[in-house]
Amino acid sequence: MSVPQLPLALRYPPDQRLDTFVHAPAGAIEQLRALAEGHADARRDSTYVAGPAGVGKTHLLLATCAATEAAGRRAAFLPLAAAAGRLRDALEYLEGNDVIALDGLDAIAGHREDEVALFDAHNRARAAGRALVYAARDIPDAIGLTLPDLRSRLGQCTRITLAPLDEDGRRDVLRQRAQRRGLVLEDTALDWLLRRVGRDLGGLTALLDRLDRASLAAQRRVTVPFLRQTLGSGESGS
Repeated sequence: MSVPQLPLALRYPPDQRLDTFVHAPAGAIEQLRALAEGHADARRDSTYVAGPAGVGKTHLLLATCAATEAAGRRAAFLPLAAAAGRLRDALEYLEGNDVIALDGLDAIAGHREDEVALFDAHNRARAAGRALVYAARDIPDAIGLTLPDLRSRLGQCTRITLAPLDEDGRRDVLRQRAQRRGLVLEDTALDWLLRRVGRDLGGLTALLDRLDRASLAAQRRVTVPFLRQTLGSGESGS
């Protein structure tokens, strides 16, 4: 069976690494790094990342996969919306990997066959010493899963709960990602962008790439007048 997977460049973009995640909960990065590197204590427990849209769940899953492969191990990333209705085949296809990241658990909630398939895969992974990393918008009991045994298994996972970034956190993300592109954002330009980038920072990478290209083409610094000219006064960035 052909399982939809993201190409390497898209799976592990440079912005999405464990050491580039801003304001992670205490111990979260260390837990995921240990899991990626195959430490025995971390491998025994799968990890469940919970939080609303735009808080960095996919970032952490992709970053864990990147760290796994950097450690010489095999990883796979699967957005569950792409495999809904045929999850058993997809999971069996991925079983040779040391770490499997399953993003968007909400997408299969309420689909009994998919839930049973995931329950079986979770048990096989635990028995084989493989690690699963899940992401969903809420805790297992709150996303509509109908299989009690699956809710129970997921409830036993190590939990990482993400919350929306405050303004200081969003400022740190913008500044950090701009610096990695060689973009120098003046404070006034940063303030201008922060007023227009919503709490969902999913589109931030594309926005900064656009600014980077425009700045190079125009040979201009990123100032407020340049931002107005490039993005327009109504740019939302999300």
